[in-house]
Amino acid sequence: MMLTEELQRLQQLRESGALTEEEFQRAKEKLLAADFSGAGYSKRAPNAKDIESETRQWALFIHLSQFAHFAFPLGGIILPIVLWQLKKDELPGVDAHGRTVLNWAISIFIYVVICIPLCFVLIGIPLLIILGLVAIIFPVIGAIKANEGLLWEYPASITFFKC
Repeated sequence: MMLTEELQRLQQLRESGALTEEEFQRAKEKLLAADFSGAGYSKRAPNAKDIESETRQWALFIHLSQFAHFAFPLGGIILPIVLWQLKKDELPGVDAHGRTVLNWAISIFIYVVICIPLCFVLIGIPLLIILGLVAIIFPVIGAIKANEGLLWEYPASITFFKC
């Protein structure tokens, strides 16, 4: 049945006295909250496959959000934290990915701070180039692994938050 037909049927039952006002309101709320599809309707609860798929998708976003620093300063740290905080309670698998990304973001910041003074003795320049490359490569690998449902610990990442 279509939504309008169901609502009309409920209205007729209320008018005929078969439903009280309270019963009518409850049934109407239940009906409006339901997911309509085809001939019938059913409130669809998320299943394990949907949750796993959504977890993979958000984990992928968290890893790739590190590239936000190209768009605005500190975006590569702020955006992953925001995404992580939004979904860590709803999708528990996202929590570990958020911690991993934050560990890496803090680690790479520390490495860059160490490399800057080393530029005066020339060793810092190649180290900064290497850091720049791994800052691009590691999030991509992490995102690919997250999309496969795996948690990839970034090499050389200092553990500040246990995963």
